[in-house]
Amino acid sequence: MSAGLSIDEYLRRLGRFVDDPYGRQFRRQFADNRGSSELAMLQSPSRDEWKQMERAVAALTADEKNAAERLTDEQVRRIAERAGVDPAVAAIFFNGYALERNRVS
Repeated sequence: MSAGLSIDEYLRRLGRFVDDPYGRQFRRQFADNRGSSELAMLQSPSRDEWKQMERAVAALTADEKNAAERLTDEQVRRIAERAGVDPAVAAIFFNGYALERNRVS
């Protein structure tokens, strides 16, 4: 289980794959009719998505940061609003973090 993984560590881990050429190719294969592939965002985020994730994490209060894996949809919406980011990007990021934190090896 990844119980010790902080939200900051998770963000850094995702940052290694920003605009990765292989990741972009992978995302193109799973693009929807609009050309987006949000579900692959956590595997290879675009520079814009990454910057939005950074702003969302920066907007967290200390309490939210300590319980980021348990944020409600309403809390994520408010964080996205405070950070000025797309609520869908924030939701995918925080849900991905919750899944990673609660993953059983």
